[in-house]
Amino acid sequence: MPSFDVVSEIDIQEVKNAVDQASREIATRFDFKNTESSVSLNENDLVITIASNTPDRLKAVMTVLEERLVKRSVSLKVLDRQKVEDAAKGTVRQSIRLLAGLEGDRAKQVTQAIKAMGVKGVQAQIQGDQVRVSGKKRDDLQQVISELKDRVTDIPLQFVNFRD
Repeated sequence: MPSFDVVSEIDIQEVKNAVDQASREIATRFDFKNTESSVSLNENDLVITIASNTPDRLKAVMTVLEERLVKRSVSLKVLDRQKVEDAAKGTVRQSIRLLAGLEGDRAKQVTQAIKAMGVKGVQAQIQGDQVRVSGKKRDDLQQVISELKDRVTDIPLQFVNFRD
């Protein structure tokens, strides 16, 4: 019985490289001089922290970071921006969680989208942080993949382990 897995993964090395590039650019750009702007990555918690002295400079730091992530082929859909908060000495900071894996509600959203397609003989099961989709015909599974790309737009999805 043919099957494949739907996952949402992040290449953490590419994120790390993008954060390093953004940090170097911020350190050298003239418009960021004396603004105490910074970008840092906490790999254990998958959280990027950006900081600056004003909310406008914070938006500019975010723009630089987003540009670096896009150049590194990291989808911006994985960024879960938290609220901008005040920090020490009149500065502001923002935490950005990286969403990896299909947990709970996100996995349910994918399985509900598959069921809503109404393709006969196709079943979806949640297995940890991925969704296993199996069906009787390979063509049905390919149809599910193409429709999932159209229906689920707020989550970066990858389709792996396609087996006959």
